[in-house]
Amino acid sequence: MAAYSPVDTPPGSGVLHEGFYSEKRRNDAMIKIDFDKMGGLIPAIIQDYENGEVLMVAFMDQKTLDLTLKDGKTWFFSRTRNKYWMKGEESGNTQEVMEVLTDCDADTVVIKVKQNGPAACHTGNRSCFYVRWENDQWVEHSKPLFDPNEVYKK
Repeated sequence: MAAYSPVDTPPGSGVLHEGFYSEKRRNDAMIKIDFDKMGGLIPAIIQDYENGEVLMVAFMDQKTLDLTLKDGKTWFFSRTRNKYWMKGEESGNTQEVMEVLTDCDADTVVIKVKQNGPAACHTGNRSCFYVRWENDQWVEHSKPLFDPNEVYKK
């Protein structure tokens, strides 16, 4: 089998570099996501499909991963609200799934998305990762693209 590097592999091709699988995994019929390590949840890293920017991190269980794969939109489980939610259901800033990957332990996913709407973060910022450690303090380095008080009227 030829070795593929992530650079040589076109997105969505389903071809992974040879070293991705352990010997045991190569012989298994199917890789299963391990929801047991974190009590039924896995981290989902949401990344901009075009430029690689990390937009957000959220949690998924089996149901929300299945919904995401079936629906083509990102679905999550909110630990603080104890409920299922689709990204953009209130704000309109939905995410169209372009590619889904898992790590070598099959306990985390990276979901590459087309971000529909200006922002992925509930604060109105493009990314949830808009605070940077600089000179011994945390500093915001972007401005909201929408007013969350206007968008999330409750």
